[in-house]
Amino acid sequence: MLIPILIFDVALVAWSLHLMEEAFYHKEFSLMLAGTLVALAAAAMLVVYFLMGNCMTYLLSAS
Repeated sequence: MLIPILIFDVALVAWSLHLMEEAFYHKEFSLMLAGTLVALAAAAMLVVYFLMGNCMTYLLSAS
């Protein structure tokens, strides 16, 4: 399950870099904000995945 999430995260980061590049080229703040939010979403998804993985491992071993 980690491989599809990593692929999706790489795609999100690539998209956010593209948005930020376009924002710099067109001098638009909204695209820069969108790129930042997409990058934060990718990071948050990885954090939640690893936290839930540890939590599920603990719950399954405790029962």
